[in-house]
Amino acid sequence: MPAGYTFVIADDHPLFRGALREAIAGMGDAPSILEAGDFESAKAALLANDEIDLLLLDLAMPGASGLSGLISLRGTHPSVPIVVISAHDDPTTVRRALDLGASGFISKSASMEEIRNAVRTVLDGGIAAPAALDLGKESDPEISNLIRRLQTLTPQQTRVLSMLGEGLLNKQIAYELGVSEATVKAHVSAILQKLGVDSRTQAVIQLSKIGPDSIAAA
Repeated sequence: MPAGYTFVIADDHPLFRGALREAIAGMGDAPSILEAGDFESAKAALLANDEIDLLLLDLAMPGASGLSGLISLRGTHPSVPIVVISAHDDPTTVRRALDLGASGFISKSASMEEIRNAVRTVLDGGIAAPAALDLGKESDPEISNLIRRLQTLTPQQTRVLSMLGEGLLNKQIAYELGVSEATVKAHVSAILQKLGVDSRTQAVIQLSKIGPDSIAAA
């Protein structure tokens, strides 16, 4: 692995963060590894470092809200590859994570070598999924339709949707994004149209369908 890579490991279990750190460090060339124990810390690490090469993200860590956390970070940092790490490694969860923009998926039961192979694959521009896992097709037509609609959102629209999910008002969103309230209103209108809903509340309800419960139920 070439020198100079910077990774963020975002997981709320120190022992597992340590295992991931050991796996990545074992790839050689002393990469820089940052750690985050909750979703807010992960976001802060990404904001504070412009040269992040890869984020390893636990979907179940505090504040992540399941796959909606992945969507949030895809909106704020669309150029940073994200590898989801989860104990929920069933085909449905893996497929949904990849469909929503993850560059890879690592099961928490993966071996050190499997972790390294997945990281290498993503750094080389590929998509890493657990070997010999048949991802199949989405069996829930409602979720399938929602994922297709979410895929049409621009990164900025994705950010606005995530902020709506956090309960922020247009004025607050405008402040956070450094844009006018009129621009936020335009984004909200586009989001509602793309999601096929009539209100902000309905948009947030749609987003919640890929929250923590969607993983537990997968």
